[in-house]
Amino acid sequence: MMTESFDIAIIGAGMAGASLAAECAPHARVLLVEGEDTPGYHTTGRSAAFWEETYGGPGVVPLTVASGAFLRDGGFLSPRGALTIGRAEDRPRIERFVETFASIGVEVRLVERAMLGALVPGLRSDWTVGAQAPGCADIDVAALHAHYLAQSRQAGTVVRVRARVERIEREGAQWRLWWQGGPQDRGGARAALLVNAAGAWADSVAVTAGAMPLGIVPLRRTVAQLRVDPAPPDHLPLTFGIDQDFYFKPQAGRLWLSPHDETPDVARDVAPEELAVALAIDRLARVTDWTVAAVERRWAGLRSFAPDRLPVYGFDAERAGLFWFAGQGGFGIQTAPAAARLGAQLLLGLPADAMTESLDPRRYAPCRFG
Repeated sequence: MMTESFDIAIIGAGMAGASLAAECAPHARVLLVEGEDTPGYHTTGRSAAFWEETYGGPGVVPLTVASGAFLRDGGFLSPRGALTIGRAEDRPRIERFVETFASIGVEVRLVERAMLGALVPGLRSDWTVGAQAPGCADIDVAALHAHYLAQSRQAGTVVRVRARVERIEREGAQWRLWWQGGPQDRGGARAALLVNAAGAWADSVAVTAGAMPLGIVPLRRTVAQLRVDPAPPDHLPLTFGIDQDFYFKPQAGRLWLSPHDETPDVARDVAPEELAVALAIDRLARVTDWTVAAVERRWAGLRSFAPDRLPVYGFDAERAGLFWFAGQGGFGIQTAPAAARLGAQLLLGLPADAMTESLDPRRYAPCRFG
């Protein structure tokens, strides 16, 4: 069997890799390589599934806002609304939160106790002030990921699953990849450009390709699905604590709850820890008077961050032909449309368009780490 040749090989078929493949495939021959049995098995398949303009901080807002029209027009969003809440002593922080995001164009407003009680029935009386972001929406993550995979395949992308890359070598002006399960003297593929969209595995893939790691760290995030009494109303907003120590949202008559944990971990198929679930439930009891009747499901995923917590898009400063598309933390899904469009433009030398013209690619370039 002859080794196949491509213009671009993308390692990782989660939301990052799938969306970038869909944007590149009309212009180049693309290979999408996934180590698991199905694309999106890890972080993409374990998302809390929301689009929230303030999430990820001010540096991520431009990517989130630029993605909004694509997600709305494609039918991937449904209205939810978000609320960040605090106690009386937290008022200055809530006010700064509102001022910070309002100053960069996000619709967010200060709300007082009476409004909080109407938005979150059963909210305990010591939670007295909040910041409301009415533009927040739920994302149909599975539909968005499937859309990108289908679009990329229709444009000619070749997808290889159960292909965990073991060797990457530079051969002249091309890359050569080998993955587990194939004869190394005949298997694998060649590509002119190599994209590192490996999420929690991004630094290890870089090392395999002979590049320096950037310090992208996977952090574990836990979510539990609860049956609570009374059942959460459909209008309940996605609710955060100002200390970033919990969030919850309704889901089909149940409650999705997270302790907003960021526990350093290693790249692996991560599982939830009982202590994290118990911590989340304890925090919920301090926020609302709801009774937890049952923990029906629990799961965990890895959210991978660069040292400055901004994503990394662009060519490696030292290793020719290696392109980073990683470090997207917990905001990679809500920013996927604009990130993928920007990534394809940088990768292929295409001009900016209406979606990306307001974005500054320099703030996301790998060279910012020296």
